[in-house]
Amino acid sequence: MGRPLVMFGEDWDGLPSSTRHLARRFAETRRVVWVNSIGLRRPRLTLSDGARAARKVAGMLRPRPVPAPCGSDGTQRALPENITVLDPKAVSWPGNPIAGAVNRRTLGAQLRRTLSDLRIDRPVLWTSLPTAVDVVGELNESAVVYYCCDDFSGLEGVDHGPVTRLEKRMVSMSDLVFTTNDALADKLSPKHHASLPHGVDADLFSQPADRPADLPEGKVAVFYGSLASWIDVPGLAALARQRPDWTLVLIGAVQTDLTPLDGLSNVRLLGSRPHNALPGYVQHADAALLPFRDTPQIRACNPLKLREYLASGSPVISTDFRALDPYREVVQVAGDVGGFASQLDRIDGSPEARERRLDTVRAETWEARARYALAEIDGIAK
Repeated sequence: MGRPLVMFGEDWDGLPSSTRHLARRFAETRRVVWVNSIGLRRPRLTLSDGARAARKVAGMLRPRPVPAPCGSDGTQRALPENITVLDPKAVSWPGNPIAGAVNRRTLGAQLRRTLSDLRIDRPVLWTSLPTAVDVVGELNESAVVYYCCDDFSGLEGVDHGPVTRLEKRMVSMSDLVFTTNDALADKLSPKHHASLPHGVDADLFSQPADRPADLPEGKVAVFYGSLASWIDVPGLAALARQRPDWTLVLIGAVQTDLTPLDGLSNVRLLGSRPHNALPGYVQHADAALLPFRDTPQIRACNPLKLREYLASGSPVISTDFRALDPYREVVQVAGDVGGFASQLDRIDGSPEARERRLDTVRAETWEARARYALAEIDGIAK
């Protein structure tokens, strides 16, 4: 086996992130210790933050099994054999010096005990969250890798100032910085940099899936993902009114005001669905949508769903942003969601067009991304 990794990312039982996709592939050849999210902002006096804090404290106080991702039949799959998941004994207060000192001591000790129990020495410390900077140097690590997927200065739900300062420290202390796109590389200007764009589970999204029972009949356009502030909700409402013969199907957790969609009979809100169930929705849709607003977060984004949409073969209609550049020949781009109506009239669902879309991402698998990342890491690990 290769050099083991300690990986800081989002909560393992949350939505599958790029870091988690990579971790599953890394675990095929080496041991991985996954540390659930430390957080990117201090808690606020809200019910949702209180519930999250209670879950975090419960995880710290007692061992618990970590829910594994669900298959398309709704059953859970076991964690990969080489992955250990930890709930961190840490305080979520980015940039606070007392919290940082506490995290360095308590989380560092927790991780050293875990590494000792697993007989792991000199791991690679990999993080996609700047808040892990407090434990750099505490694990006798052989290398430090920062994997930057987002512009934290414009990311919703983040304490921007403190996290940006932590990120600068993280970059300066890293032996290697991976970025998912040029915009992030230009912003960070790391000393040692490698490009690591997102991948795709091409097999999952290209293999024919059954049509979900709750997908409406007729002409359907689908979006899946967080229904958050970066989605142009008024634009979608206008699109639904302009194209009453189409049904807009929105899949995901609601995190923003959707009242502009009230009363529109051709808009369906289906809520969240397991990741492995998504291919059925997008494959059987007539179009897949990326209805983003023009925000700093979107300008620096590299959405996983773009490649998943393309791997499904379905026509893709998107607002414009930089990460589309390699795929413009197979994506229908509109200046804003107001232009989606005319794009719906131009979709090409022919087998030949579907195959062209799949071909653009066929080689961009998570397995290929993981092999490249590990080769780069093994070249620097001491």
